[in-house]
Amino acid sequence: MVPAKMNRIRVGAAALNQTPLDWVGNRNRIVQAIGQAREQGVSLLCFPELSITGYGCEDAFLSIDVADRAWDVLESLQQETVGMAVVIGLPVFLRGGLFNAAAMLVDGELKGLVAKQNLAGDGLHYEPRWFKAWPEGKLGKTERGGYLIGDQLFEIGNSKTGKVRVGLEICEDAWVTDPPGIKLAREGLDIILNPSASHFAFGKQDTRKGFILDNSRAFSCGYVYANLMGNEAGRSIYDGGCILASGGRLLAEGPRLKFGEVHVTSAVFDLHQIRTLQARVVSRDIDPETHRDLPAVAFDWPEVAPELPEAMPTGPMSKESEFSRAVSLGLFDYLRKSHSRGFVVSLSGGADSGAVACLVHLMLSLAREELGDAEVKSRLGDWLGKKVEDWPSNLLTCVYQATRNSGEVTRTAAREVASALGAGFHEWDIEELVEGYSARIAESIGRELTWEKDDIALQNIQARVRSPGIWMLTNIKGALLLSTSNRSEAAVGYATMDGDTSGGLSPIAGIDKAFLRNWLRWLETEGGPDIEPIPALKFINDQQPTAELRPQASKQTDEDDLMPYPVLNAIECAAIRDKKMPKAVFELMCVQFPKHDEPLLKGWVKRFFTLWSRNQWKRERYAPSFHLDDANLDPKTWCRFPILSGGFEEELKELDG
Repeated sequence: MVPAKMNRIRVGAAALNQTPLDWVGNRNRIVQAIGQAREQGVSLLCFPELSITGYGCEDAFLSIDVADRAWDVLESLQQETVGMAVVIGLPVFLRGGLFNAAAMLVDGELKGLVAKQNLAGDGLHYEPRWFKAWPEGKLGKTERGGYLIGDQLFEIGNSKTGKVRVGLEICEDAWVTDPPGIKLAREGLDIILNPSASHFAFGKQDTRKGFILDNSRAFSCGYVYANLMGNEAGRSIYDGGCILASGGRLLAEGPRLKFGEVHVTSAVFDLHQIRTLQARVVSRDIDPETHRDLPAVAFDWPEVAPELPEAMPTGPMSKESEFSRAVSLGLFDYLRKSHSRGFVVSLSGGADSGAVACLVHLMLSLAREELGDAEVKSRLGDWLGKKVEDWPSNLLTCVYQATRNSGEVTRTAAREVASALGAGFHEWDIEELVEGYSARIAESIGRELTWEKDDIALQNIQARVRSPGIWMLTNIKGALLLSTSNRSEAAVGYATMDGDTSGGLSPIAGIDKAFLRNWLRWLETEGGPDIEPIPALKFINDQQPTAELRPQASKQTDEDDLMPYPVLNAIECAAIRDKKMPKAVFELMCVQFPKHDEPLLKGWVKRFFTLWSRNQWKRERYAPSFHLDDANLDPKTWCRFPILSGGFEEELKELDG
């Protein structure tokens, strides 16, 4: 019989902004989270997956020294857990295999570890490259300390204060068709803890919330999901959003896409109610003879602290708000973790470079709103300057680089947007450089260059000549040059290598141009919570996107060169995300875009597949980009395609047949 005072327990989930192999910083943030949990009266606390090392250590995981140092940190954290039960993730070597594990610390002592059974190996996840999947139902002993590790759950407490049965599902364990929670539920557990490292994608929080609520109902238990937050290792952005549920009911949800490094979300779980729900589920297969002897962890549970207002979501974010906050957070962490001193953007007056500049502006605005000026300066550095009014220009430098093919429309747009953002702004005339290169090549080949014969070369030299100067300015400032290419351009290679692709980071290479244009209109006229509109974007939004690399008389536009951006995005999704062949893509486009003639649609489908195949080498050379949805084209972590291929030659012939 559980005493009355143990009918309720406060449980917490910690969202952390960790950095791979940052031993001191990662430990400090764990300790800080434990302190926050104590202030909230938390008795049982769950940290994110691999929170000691960081999740994104890549091949460094294969170093035995990394696992050994992580264990040293784990041992040093034991004393911090006195009076609490805490689950912390780390890699563990055992008999030549490396396992993704979570350690249960209770009242200052390590009581055992659970190892991940289902490894994430799709999309940007490569866990099977480093870790072994733990076999169901098996237990082993760690080489250091001889602690039980494997497939187990814990019974924590004593007869006086009552016992709580706690099990774990580690991230991917909960996403599979046969999760460990099914078996744990048959053994009558009270609470499942889920240490996760679940990257941001548009709308993904609703998916997480759905299965957590469903599992807490189906398993008749409390469910605690803890996640990373921020740009941990460069490409992936984690949105936090810890979730606590019980019996199908949401108890608390933590904040998402925040700039703070530590945030603990907690809620009170009613154990009496959980066990009553379990008793009512007549469909559960209960066989007392199959129950395992559990690690008995003696512990005096503290009484539940006075009630706190539960953390609840403020409501769903629009895709525009999610994009703004995710990329702003990604930029903020990339800036500070790379020790860069601001950003530089080659601002053409068009949509892509304008969007990149606005995202830097939003980064500073949102960070100041959440953290306050003192903390922002502490996190970024003294280079921001003593006066807050100087921060925007010190943070962001924009340069408009004109040739004879540049027009006053884009020049005015660049100037007005930079002014509205408070950015530093320069105008350079690079026509002399373009003419110099053109004259040298003409002399070498013995003829004048003409647009009829040398169109691509004459376009590209203008973009490439813009690169050396902007890199030089970036180096002098100790800043980070941001590339301005988007995902639609990456798909078809509509970008100049060593030109507009120049940069150390490509913040919009994971988003399509159709959405980007809609987002810019939203940012011009509406904005969102804590996001003020930027009316100066009218100077960009009133234009048709153009590379402005041909003579103005040609009236060059991106969509004339390629196809309408909504069509391009639809073809890319069908061909690359959904892996459809040209004929099936064409048939789908005829349904989605009936206003366009079939011969035109067929030509666009052919153009896409041809350009996609020819330009894989460009995608291989793009600067790192952020993962924003599950249709990323990054060949290093998501979408692999051969650099040399048959180019869908036979499939395109079948399209004509």
